[in-house]
Amino acid sequence: MREFRSIAVIGVTGYTGFELATLLLHHSDIGKPVFYVRETNGVHCLSELFPQLRGWGEASVKPLSVDTIAQSNAGTAFLATPHEVSAELAPKLLDAGLRVIDLSGAFRSASADTYAAWYKLPTPHAPRLSEAVYGLPELYADQIREAKLIANPGCYATSVILALRPLQEAGFLASGHTVVCDCKSGASGAGKDPRRDLHFVEVAGNFRAYNLFAHRHTPEILEHTALPESRVIFTTHLLPIPRGILSSVYVTLAKAQTPEEIEALYRKFYAGRSLMRIHKAGSLPEVQHVVKTNFCDIGFALHVDGKRLVVVSCLDNLGKGAAGQAVQNLNLTLGLKERTGLV
Repeated sequence: MREFRSIAVIGVTGYTGFELATLLLHHSDIGKPVFYVRETNGVHCLSELFPQLRGWGEASVKPLSVDTIAQSNAGTAFLATPHEVSAELAPKLLDAGLRVIDLSGAFRSASADTYAAWYKLPTPHAPRLSEAVYGLPELYADQIREAKLIANPGCYATSVILALRPLQEAGFLASGHTVVCDCKSGASGAGKDPRRDLHFVEVAGNFRAYNLFAHRHTPEILEHTALPESRVIFTTHLLPIPRGILSSVYVTLAKAQTPEEIEALYRKFYAGRSLMRIHKAGSLPEVQHVVKTNFCDIGFALHVDGKRLVVVSCLDNLGKGAAGQAVQNLNLTLGLKERTGLV
């Protein structure tokens, strides 16, 4: 019988994988994770890959083998792998009886056509897409608790959806008006693979937009805000900082509201959600306040006309935007408090 508190982690060499490793190694209610990589190159312990983890206790590194994982006592597998690798591995791990929490974009849409269109990749995992639960705990905690396959949301998508969903569900958004999601991320959001445009001299002292009208997190935002693509402009920018996301979301309200009413809406919607921090009216979040945490901070500014609203959503792209949210999802599946092992 599998022990779901025994953890297998596939992929640990990227920024998100390392962040996940640090969180799991500090987690007090699970067994010591085992880490699997395609090439060990003679490495047997995680601290050999990451010397900063020395003194945290032994964490085994093994060659990636689905059969080895299936024959272990691991009950939950994290996939911190590229989209196409997750698409290949997740069905095999599910068939072996493991729960899978995937940090890639492979399972974030129930539509194979949507995945193929936005990710420009084949869909060998298409039969499994309908089984995945979108892993945004503030919206889908009940489904996540029972899920066998959890699709961890994208970092930008997390910040935008958490900003917009309360307004959309309350019917506050004016119909027909464009919603502008103006988002900025630290350079770690682009991944660890060496690229010329991510060299220090290209990023430091610079600020640029990228993937306009083509960012892969777009379909997540549309699906989980129930907004049509024709009404959403989603722009992404690279900040010359290591980590953190700040999203400024510009909306027009259907009728005039007061700052007190907007604040009350967010506080009510996220009541009891321990990783959401709602600012007082007129106070805005900053990247420095969320970096290396697993919180999402939300603040806003309302024009004196009561209808033009800017919502600012701030989180750490490696924390609440990726690894922290994955651990939050694990906690839900284990019946633990969502903040266990998180700060």
